[in-house]
Amino acid sequence: MRKTTIHDVAEKAGVSIATVSKALNNSPVVTPKTKKRVIDAAQSLNYVPNRISKQLKSGQTDTISFYTISIAAPYFANLADVMAREIGKRGYSFNIFLFSDRQHLINNILGNSMDGLIGFVDLIDQEIIQMLKDYRVKTVFIDRAIEAETIGSVIFDSYQKGKEMTQFLIASGHRKIAFVKSFDGVYDSDERLRGHLDALTEAGIEIDQSLIIQGNFIQNISYIETRNFLKRKQNDLPTAIFAGNDLSAIGVIQAIQESGRSVPGDISVVGFDDMEHLQYFKPGLTTIYNPVNLQGELVVDHLIKLIEGKTQGQTIELPGKLIVRESSRSII
Repeated sequence: MRKTTIHDVAEKAGVSIATVSKALNNSPVVTPKTKKRVIDAAQSLNYVPNRISKQLKSGQTDTISFYTISIAAPYFANLADVMAREIGKRGYSFNIFLFSDRQHLINNILGNSMDGLIGFVDLIDQEIIQMLKDYRVKTVFIDRAIEAETIGSVIFDSYQKGKEMTQFLIASGHRKIAFVKSFDGVYDSDERLRGHLDALTEAGIEIDQSLIIQGNFIQNISYIETRNFLKRKQNDLPTAIFAGNDLSAIGVIQAIQESGRSVPGDISVVGFDDMEHLQYFKPGLTTIYNPVNLQGELVVDHLIKLIEGKTQGQTIELPGKLIVRESSRSII
């Protein structure tokens, strides 16, 4: 079957090819009546504009790309879903690229295959950021606070809320508090740990590096590392464990319960993010609610405004909220 062309639409609508092009591109020179006739003709013929031809003429791709290492975690799946819907509403296409090779990342970013980039990948270092600035690639990051003329970020208030969570535990009587972190250099983990340590210092509690657990923000790794931690510290256990994200908290709770201890009876556990599926997890997890849906919406809005030249890059920090549930208790 022959593919429908712009010529077919023009013939059916009884107008010129130029009028079809102007009508489909929402040009104000076409009257509403003519525009409706063209759109009705295009829809009846299932006409799809040639994006490659449009790109060559305008220099735009109408495409936004999201770069990350993985979308396996619930946070990423939820965020990607929100961004995809918002991008579709604005008339853009959405591509998700999973990368672990730096050179491939550079080739794709600088290959003029998109109008804007959403970044969440630690492969994007200062050298690549400078390239993004030099090539004026419109970019919004969700894993670091950065702003330039063509680069912005939409991030969570990880430092202050990390500090607030530890202050909550201290106020509940806990003084020996372990922390489960991700890799060094992961913005949210670094900021949450920094807030945690500052809260301890301000309360006059000495920092004990042996209470920091490397969980990598992954449930299974957090479970394994917590299990090992409990064996090492069995005679000197903390009364609370602050997991840097909810997936880590789930792994921590599994390890504690498997060891024959209870949560929160023996050890309180708190997390960060308030993932949607936590409603099915017992005990209910004390955590920090992060507005993931709002983050996705603001990322798209900020990036499209950058693409359309309506704003300059800025850092937007989203406030979280402490949610107290059954996984933590006061020991005062």
